[in-house]
Amino acid sequence: MITRRSALGFLAAASALPSRALADVAPPRNEIRDSLAKRFVDAGAVGTFVGYKVDDYMIIASDTVRSGEGKLPASTFKVPNSLIAMETGVVQDPDKDVFPWDGVKRPMEAWNKDHTLRSAIAASAVPVYQEIARRIGQERMQKYVDLFEYGNRDIGGGIDQFWLTGNLRIDPIEQIDFLDRLRRKALPISQRSQDLVCDILPVTKVGDAVIRAKSGLVSAKGDEPSLGWMVGWAEKGGASTVFALNVDCREPRHVADRMTLTQACLSDIGAI
Repeated sequence: MITRRSALGFLAAASALPSRALADVAPPRNEIRDSLAKRFVDAGAVGTFVGYKVDDYMIIASDTVRSGEGKLPASTFKVPNSLIAMETGVVQDPDKDVFPWDGVKRPMEAWNKDHTLRSAIAASAVPVYQEIARRIGQERMQKYVDLFEYGNRDIGGGIDQFWLTGNLRIDPIEQIDFLDRLRRKALPISQRSQDLVCDILPVTKVGDAVIRAKSGLVSAKGDEPSLGWMVGWAEKGGASTVFALNVDCREPRHVADRMTLTQACLSDIGAI
């Protein structure tokens, strides 16, 4: 079980243990690798990468500060949003329940059509997930965000905006904690919901490795650049590595670099 303090207790941003933490759980080994930080420097970007090598019980991070800083999750919240949709019955079948297009033309052409949950997460269709959040409602949404101990658990800022422009914040260590529990089907909800959401996560194959991941992009605001996320887990030869990357996207190429950087970092730590 990963916890913020036991996983990277030496990080400047480490804080109190979540309520699920157990006093007698030994902390994972951990280390900072300059080679990971260099990946961002070489790309002309500022960001962070954290990987949890499950079989080695090892946390490997690129830095000691940004890896513990909370950020808006943006579309990485589509993972818990999908789980909550399944668990509450807002979605019964990720391949059969259809969310009709509302007819509003948006810049992302892939959003301008009907979607199932599977196609919506693949296209990262924000309007679909905003409708899902409205159907879930504030009370049920708060209940499950609390159950998942997801980030700072603050869903203020609008039921269809809190993960995009509102109050919700999550850091890379918390992302890994949440995703590892999903990977192990250890979240406090039905196994069916967890199985189905794991199945619809976008997949990238790299050689004999499989990466299940969700991207996210926080819009630029004022002097702050866009923020890109890539979170998920990699599987190779029976070994699993859970990861979280975020990067400031000051140039359009940095948005595309999210997966490139992720794969480079995963390769550096022997995960793919």
